Amino acid sequence: MPYPHASAPRVAPVEEPAPEVAEALAKTLTGGDGVPLAIFRTMARHPRMMKRFNVLGGFFLTRGDLPARERELVVLRTAWRSGCEYEWAQHVLIGRDAGLTDAEIERIATGGEWSEVDAALLRLADEVLAEADVTDATWWELAEHYTDAQLCELVLLVGFYRMAAGFLNAAGVVKEDRLPSWPVRAPGGS
Repeated sequence: MPYPHASAPRVAPVEEPAPEVAEALAKTLTGGDGVPLAIFRTMARHPRMMKRFNVLGGFFLTRGDLPARERELVVLRTAWRSGCEYEWAQHVLIGRDAGLTDAEIERIATGGEWSEVDAALLRLADEVLAEADVTDATWWELAEHYTDAQLCELVLLVGFYRMAAGFLNAAGVVKEDRLPSWPVRAPGGS
């Protein structure tokens, strides 16, 4: 990370939303206590944008063509490489539900052995984040296992979650207390 993130929220989450904003927030994910997640309460400062963000984010989480485990592997790598603890923490929980083990989640940050396909998925995320592109070798390796639609989705998934990480980091969104912390190594490494 080129500089430290905000230590306190730069944009305060909406606590008492207007009725139309409350209606939009009611359609977002909650922390299990019925309270919308901090990302959405913060984004609610721009309700029209939040609605559009939720449409695309909801597509990736519930309507995409990628298997959930692979999706979460890529999202967690994006969060890690983007230095976004909030995104990392939320997707550790989602990743577990999608079938990632705690050991796999740890290896996303610390490195280690992966299957050829998982290694290619992680490499795709790294390449898109570093170069806004994918090498031919990575693309064609993944093309042996995924459809054109899934390959497009993979690239856009990285871009979407990189955008979300930038918002979360810059706005200083504070993660909910129930969420896990970073793994042992500092973020941003391989």
